[in-house]
Amino acid sequence: MLLPGAHLADRRRDKRISYRGSQGIETGVFMRVLIASVDFFTAASIKRTLAKEKVMYDTTDLGEDGLQMAKLYDYDIIVLDLAPPDIDGYEMLQRLRAARVDTPILILSGPCELGQRVKCLRFGADDFLTKPFDCGELSARIQAIVRRSNGHSQSTIRTGKRVVNLDTHVVSVDDQPVNLTNREYAILELLSLRKGTTVTRTLLDQLYGGINAPELKTMDVFVCKLRKKLVRATGGSHYIRAVWGYGYVLRDPVRVTPPS
Repeated sequence: MLLPGAHLADRRRDKRISYRGSQGIETGVFMRVLIASVDFFTAASIKRTLAKEKVMYDTTDLGEDGLQMAKLYDYDIIVLDLAPPDIDGYEMLQRLRAARVDTPILILSGPCELGQRVKCLRFGADDFLTKPFDCGELSARIQAIVRRSNGHSQSTIRTGKRVVNLDTHVVSVDDQPVNLTNREYAILELLSLRKGTTVTRTLLDQLYGGINAPELKTMDVFVCKLRKKLVRATGGSHYIRAVWGYGYVLRDPVRVTPPS
């Protein structure tokens, strides 16, 4: 993504910043990654890995652009090289945290001393990976960091009888899979990751990458169909509440304590 006011054509012409569209919705995986200041060959490997997993991503070669993008847009994680071409990586890390950008940050670096890795962690990084690395390990670290940042140490999220598996992208009730479309799964995964927090209807802009997104009222149709499927699967409960004029929230069922 670019700064507000930029057109898609401008995005495609700009050699420093690339944007991958709404591929995340194709398989229902909801995650957006910012790849900032990573060298060309490493960035190409990361993008291939994310593309295989249908994860949405934005990239920029420059640290200053990465700073602005991280401030303006809601990413699930930032993958940041320690050696941007325009500013010092430690400075960029400090500026992100000073600007109250609390998005998790995974640092990439060539071989370095232990003190440098400790310095990054003290400046606010969440993890550190030394190049060269295996892309499978990078993907696993990204998934684990995002889960922990949303308060989920495990790869499954349970709400009542329903379980969402973030690794397999399968929803089940009493160990029986629930047949959801890709869009329905994407919505439920997002609500589950942000359980207890109201999610606005504008999440459609994120699910669709902000390009060719349907009317926001279409979101109500998706949620309605999702609720019906969950009610049938659970025998009467979906746990998705509408917040009038704003969006939706997923809440755990209220446990009623029997009178003593």
